[in-house]
Amino acid sequence: MKTRHQVFGLLLALVLAAAESAAQTYPSKPVKIVVGYGAGGGTDVNMRLLVPKLSERLGQPVIVENKPGAAARIGAEFVAKSVPDGYTLYAGSSGEMVANVGLFPELSYNPGKDFVPITLFNYDPMVFTVNPGVPVKTIKELISLAKGKPGQVFHASAASAFQVAVEVFNREVGVKIVHVPYKGAAPAMTAAISGEATMIVLSPGPLMVHVKSGKLRTLAISAAKRSPFLPDVPTFRESGLDFETPISWAGLFAPAGTPEEIIEKLYQGMTFALRDKGVLDRLHAMGRDTSTTGVSPAEFARILQEDLAKWPKAIRELGIRGG
Repeated sequence: MKTRHQVFGLLLALVLAAAESAAQTYPSKPVKIVVGYGAGGGTDVNMRLLVPKLSERLGQPVIVENKPGAAARIGAEFVAKSVPDGYTLYAGSSGEMVANVGLFPELSYNPGKDFVPITLFNYDPMVFTVNPGVPVKTIKELISLAKGKPGQVFHASAASAFQVAVEVFNREVGVKIVHVPYKGAAPAMTAAISGEATMIVLSPGPLMVHVKSGKLRTLAISAAKRSPFLPDVPTFRESGLDFETPISWAGLFAPAGTPEEIIEKLYQGMTFALRDKGVLDRLHAMGRDTSTTGVSPAEFARILQEDLAKWPKAIRELGIRGG
């Protein structure tokens, strides 16, 4: 008669063998990638741009599904609790994967433990932008306006990372720009363009078409140097300000426990997509800097852990709460 330990060992061996077999044949059905924001935002647009080439490399359809709401917590929690078999993935940004840790004390997922980073596909600075009807043309003029009208300057927030950037700005320059949350970049930009909100802070990509058409006016970029896509926009330092705000990034994640073989296949699929000339041309046309995308899972994990060690603590010290 087999002992209890022998039976357990046999069952464990069978489970491991099944997992190894599944990893070797992966993928054998369509793969779903969840985006925690509505359609039309930067993470959504970029993920959909990459999906055809990722699907080509994997040999299976790849479907993007939007689950917006609650500062992307709905989508992130859904994937965190999904089966770690490589068929449900998450296109996560620095908002819900870093900033939310500081903004929401009772977060229902742990970005550092519940997910496996695969690779980055966005890594961008932030551009401070206003409705063209607002009588300011520089970041210093925005500060003067906000000081003269406390509580009357409104920021259309597309994600937690952008909320944090403005709150850091508020603290450093001594103003109170009011945070107004939206379910993604598209509705937030609509609010800024229509004048419903005074300003919006986003990465260069989603803003470029509206800046070029005159529907939005750029003031400054939070980066060490000017963006090649918006060369006329001065940096904070050039504008007389010397402080750091978070970087806006987005990357592909799998639930914790996903086999390494599957992570590697997904990483190879993403790098295949990110190196495609047609994809690169479109990303550059949208103002996306691709020099820091396509990093290895280990490098992405390092970036995530460094941000988690820094920004949630800073958010708590600022006394910022999620909206």
